[in-house]
Amino acid sequence: QVQLVESGGGLVQTGDSLKLSCVASERTFNIYAMGWFRQAPGKEREFIAAIGRTRVTTYYSDSVKGRFTTSRGNTENTVTLQMHNLEPDDTAVYYCAARQGPLNRGAYRESFYNYWGQGTQVTVSS
Repeated sequence: QVQLVESGGGLVQTGDSLKLSCVASERTFNIYAMGWFRQAPGKEREFIAAIGRTRVTTYYSDSVKGRFTTSRGNTENTVTLQMHNLEPDDTAVYYCAARQGPLNRGAYRESFYNYWGQGTQVTVSS
């Protein structure tokens, strides 16, 4: 099983940028489809972004499209989430997730993924 560790969260102000990283215990490039979710207090876990095994295909939720970008990192075990123009509504615990195989429309659902990280807190002040 692959282990995932998110990092890069913190406290920022409205309009700031932040880059999250998801580092896997093994190579993910060309093996795992990777997803990003977030969960704010009192809310359900929300899909925000996903990237295919070979970084050709990406999906984004409407709430973050145009502001967030997920990419394969320079190392083949890393996926990043670059966030721009952060808003207080972006405050949440951010999780990365992985599934061995190709990306498809099922990537919008939590049930698509087999492996999850423990999350990293992002707090955006007004």
